[in-house]
Amino acid sequence: MDDDFSVSLTPPYLTESLEMAMEVEKENSRPPCFSCALDNRDGGRNFSVESHLASGSLKRLLLRLDPSPTDYEEDTVEIFGFHWVTEIALVESCRLLFGLLRQHVHKLENLVQMSSSDFGQAANLHSEAGNIRHECIVFLHYVKVFIFRYLESHKREDDGLLHPYEELEVQLPSVLVEELHALTLHIGHLCDLPSSILGAFTIQHQAKLFPPSWHLLHLHLDIHWLVLEILHVLSEKMLRQIVYAHQFMNLTGENLTNISLFEAHCGNLFRDLINLSINKYTKVRPSEALTSHHYPCSCIKELWVLLIHLLDHRNKGSHTEKQVESNWNFVEELLKRSTDAQAAVLEEQIRMHLQCCLTLCSFWDLNLPTVTILWEYYSKNLNSSFTIPWLGLKGLASVSKTPLSMLKLVKSCCSDQQSPDMYKSSNSYLIFLCILAQMMKEAMESSVTHPWKQIKGRVYSKFHQKRMRELTEVGLQNFFNLFLVLAAVAETEDIASRVLDLLDFLSPASISTSQRALIWRGYFAFLLMYIEKNMDISVLAEKLSCAFCEKAKEFLVTKNDHTHKQNLWTPLSTYIDGVQEVFETSCYLNLSQEKLLNDGFSMLLPACRGTELNMVLNFVQVVLSRLRSVHKRMIQGPQLGKMGPNTQLPLVAKEHHLAVASALWRNFFPFLKSQRMSQTLPPSQLADTAAGFTLLALDIPCTAPSDLQPQPVLAMMQLFGWDDMVCPQLVSRYLSHLIQNSTLSEAFSGMGHTSYEALSVRSWFRCILQMYIDQPTGTLTRTDAERTVGKVYVEQLTEMTRLVFKLSEIENIFSKAHFDESVFKQDPKHALVQFIKAVGVTYSSLQTVAEKSAMVTKTLEYLGDVVKYVKPYLQKKGPAEGLQLTYSIIGGLVKFWAPILATSKAQQLLFRIIDSLLLPLVVFQQDKELPAVMLSAIRENLPLYLQGLSFICCQSQTQGAYLNQLLGSVIQQYFGRFLPPSPSSPGIGQHPMLLALCNSITIPQTLHLRKTTAHVIKENYLQFKGNAPPPRLASVLAFILQVFQRTKSTEVCDIELLLPALLKCMVLVNETYVKKLSSEILQCMVEGCQAGSGREPATQLTSVFRQFIQDYTTLYDHQVYSILEVVAVLDQPLVISLIPTITQSLKDSEHKQGLGRNTAQREAYKRLLSRLTATGQNEILKLENETS
Repeated sequence: MDDDFSVSLTPPYLTESLEMAMEVEKENSRPPCFSCALDNRDGGRNFSVESHLASGSLKRLLLRLDPSPTDYEEDTVEIFGFHWVTEIALVESCRLLFGLLRQHVHKLENLVQMSSSDFGQAANLHSEAGNIRHECIVFLHYVKVFIFRYLESHKREDDGLLHPYEELEVQLPSVLVEELHALTLHIGHLCDLPSSILGAFTIQHQAKLFPPSWHLLHLHLDIHWLVLEILHVLSEKMLRQIVYAHQFMNLTGENLTNISLFEAHCGNLFRDLINLSINKYTKVRPSEALTSHHYPCSCIKELWVLLIHLLDHRNKGSHTEKQVESNWNFVEELLKRSTDAQAAVLEEQIRMHLQCCLTLCSFWDLNLPTVTILWEYYSKNLNSSFTIPWLGLKGLASVSKTPLSMLKLVKSCCSDQQSPDMYKSSNSYLIFLCILAQMMKEAMESSVTHPWKQIKGRVYSKFHQKRMRELTEVGLQNFFNLFLVLAAVAETEDIASRVLDLLDFLSPASISTSQRALIWRGYFAFLLMYIEKNMDISVLAEKLSCAFCEKAKEFLVTKNDHTHKQNLWTPLSTYIDGVQEVFETSCYLNLSQEKLLNDGFSMLLPACRGTELNMVLNFVQVVLSRLRSVHKRMIQGPQLGKMGPNTQLPLVAKEHHLAVASALWRNFFPFLKSQRMSQTLPPSQLADTAAGFTLLALDIPCTAPSDLQPQPVLAMMQLFGWDDMVCPQLVSRYLSHLIQNSTLSEAFSGMGHTSYEALSVRSWFRCILQMYIDQPTGTLTRTDAERTVGKVYVEQLTEMTRLVFKLSEIENIFSKAHFDESVFKQDPKHALVQFIKAVGVTYSSLQTVAEKSAMVTKTLEYLGDVVKYVKPYLQKKGPAEGLQLTYSIIGGLVKFWAPILATSKAQQLLFRIIDSLLLPLVVFQQDKELPAVMLSAIRENLPLYLQGLSFICCQSQTQGAYLNQLLGSVIQQYFGRFLPPSPSSPGIGQHPMLLALCNSITIPQTLHLRKTTAHVIKENYLQFKGNAPPPRLASVLAFILQVFQRTKSTEVCDIELLLPALLKCMVLVNETYVKKLSSEILQCMVEGCQAGSGREPATQLTSVFRQFIQDYTTLYDHQVYSILEVVAVLDQPLVISLIPTITQSLKDSEHKQGLGRNTAQREAYKRLLSRLTATGQNEILKLENETS
């Protein structure tokens, strides 16, 4: 039945307040009647406001209240168009009134026959028919009210001489029974009405105008119900005395009474209502029969409700309880016909029959023959899928995909609450199992002898060797469903044992891959049931484990036959899934679950690839997590006072936990350990599983293998977290699980291992540096797979960075450096750079030697063998991203950790960095060159190295000379490499050494780097071969000019090292661009000396010019004077100070030539002197006086 009807069977209508019913009566003065016409007054009720239920009529009847307290209050009442005295009409004119009632019914019947399809007459016919029906209902309600108010039950015919009216009054009950009987005979049975009248049930309820047939049909319903109401009120008024109808006697000679009439009429009504339901059900599918309502309209539904409540009330009033009698004989006959092979009854019909049977089981007594009949049918059809074609996918037979789903299916069969969608969701075989389970459970509650013993033989006898081998995959599924249901409600161990015996009948060679997988799922379903019932699983587990070991060994030795290997994987994966479900559903792991973790896994793991390996590793993680969780709960239980009544449980459970842990270490860990050095990229699950084993070693250390003892947690961290040879992807994911584990930190503190955080930081450092270690070199584009792997690893490093920055040591460093680590920890590379900076700042803030020494030690511990980390990039000369990362990160180290690397503890590391990254042997070989990708990385990051090295050279007290030599070598090797061939090239302004000189952070560091650079340029790039200029002279001069222009300063080293070579260029090189550059540099130097503070640059400038004049005046007098003219414009006092030197050089030149005075030279000199104010004029006069 649908929800609407099932709700209506409950008594909400009887619990409504009487006041609410009276309010409805005041709103509606019409007497209650059956109506399926809806109007706005209904307010969402199930029935019309005019109905017997909504009006409160039934409630008044059952509570023995006045049926219509506001009606029939006047002295007269109008019935059938005549006025009658209210208090005596029924006594005096009972037969007449009932005769008028029958006439009105006949009149309405005639109106039905006269009705036509003329819409113009519809309103008139509706009104006339409604009036006739109303008059009939008014009369019957009057009868009910008259009996309640005016009938006196104490008067009897033998009371003596009575008034004629009193005689009629005494006879009224008998007359009423007779007239009511005559009325029921007159209107006949509901189901016998013509189809033209019964068709009125299908008229839409929203209609406003109804045909006479609708009114006649509903008048019949009114009369049938009001007859029962009148008889009930009469019985109550007569104090349940029997009222005889004197003029009626049935064929058997029995008198008609009010009770017999009531019962007969009820029986007829139920018969009629059932017939109406049957007529309705013949027009629907079996699938809809149990879900659709059985009434053609809401009035029939209301009549059902009225009958049920009235009869229930009378039954309770009789103070006797009637047991619901079963009729299993009828059901058995029906089931025999349904399951008869010759009858060929369809599955859709059998489902409906069995669902009805299941419903009957809930309120009928036990009947095992029903189960026997059904079992005879299904035992012959186990291979059938019991589908209904037109149901589509919902009707397809499904083989359970997991043991847990198989067990859930069985539980649903054993449940007292069945799905409302059972017809579509369960086939007839599953409904049979529901019946079987319900019968067994009821029998167990009511019988001493277990019903299983009564049907055990019938079930087992159907399964022999031949039958077992005939079972298909569907048949095996049905086989397991049957025995799982039986095991759930009967003798679990006995049934499971028999199942094992029966499955032994199957020939291993004839079992298909899918069948074997199904059999193993069935085994695991029994294991899950054992665990649910807290039963030891060792017997079942050992049998299943042996089968698994055989298949695992076969999987290992199968090499090239991929099809066979795939077929083997199907049952193997089934076993893995099953064991996982066993552990996930076990509360205490105290039922021998360890027997499922056998050495078959040690054979299986080496043969697994890709998704197979991932599945096994995921499984191991689940088992590890479950074991740790259960063990922890068990350990904490007694401490928290949560011990149950079984005090032995923790002891037994602990033994099993140790056994499970040992099995995990023995059968899974060796493979895990062997894969940590794998050359191929390991799956992420490998790291997850290793972390799980580490935590297991923390929780249950005694179970770890001997090679990890005595400190298995430390050994695990060294193997998977701190070993520099382990793949960085594995390390980063592994440590991300453990870095913030407080229990683990406490354990290391307890064992006195203070380097836990530092070693984890070192691993983080390495993981970032090696993030491109597996990327192929020489490829311009990366595949989608490579991009995906790279993206996943970056996300992994991001998470690791977040966790590392929460370590107390790292937080302390950032705090002292006043860095906000939250800003940059989202980018691992940027985060590492900021960490390097923070360490440098923190070190520089330390005051004492002891603090600084300890910080150096800790820093080197953070760093580890950084050159070793990047060696693969250097050896492979790529990839470009890896080289760029290497040179940028280590360049940051050299720059920001310069004070640390300047210490004696760290200098050897510095030397290795320079030798490996900047000065490898290849740079000294003339016939070889560094790859372009490496040169690019060096170009972008060389300023970091130069600035750091120059700082270290200034700070170091032990290796100063060697460090200066290294700095000079670096500058010498890379100045020319990055120098563009032409000064017009755009790269001159981005020369790394230019950037280093312009961005130095301290004065001493700047001066040292500038001096070293100037020295290298002088010695290697400004040396003339005779009078031939050096190569790329213009580019070199352009570089020098950029330095002066950007720094806007002139240092002593510039004048000392560069000015002589510059002046030489101005004398010997006639190239216009060189002269232009030289002049601009000279201008920068002279102006820089003027702007600078102190006399040292100016003095050195004078010294250089004096030497220049002495060296070049003899041969290049005109060029010298021309240069000095330029200088005079810039710094006249400087040239004036040089007049004595110039004059003396002139005289020395003339003396060497031995030709007397050189007129041309003197004239050129005079032109220079003429620009030098009075001092120059005086010198001219001196020269002229000498001449004269």
